[in-house]
Amino acid sequence: MTDKLTQNEIAPLLSAGWILAEDGDAITKTFTFKNFVQAFGWMTQVAIHAEKLNHHPEWSNVYKTVEVALTTHDADGLTALDAKLAQRMDELAER
Repeated sequence: MTDKLTQNEIAPLLSAGWILAEDGDAITKTFTFKNFVQAFGWMTQVAIHAEKLNHHPEWSNVYKTVEVALTTHDADGLTALDAKLAQRMDELAER
């Protein structure tokens, strides 16, 4: 099992715009793109990285907006996998 992140390890994610769920077991973020094609293209890129990590986001897409929640169900909370995927999502959204 993967170890849960500490508050100090979660802090950089929050400063990057991720929001900690009330129970502290997940982080969420809304990504908004110029149009549906850009949103879907971003999701496709993220899907490739998520598959490589074997760690998949909970997300939904409506037109140009993608709502994301990250958690590690096996650990009942946030782990390094969530931090790694969140960082990659942010990097891909900046392109």
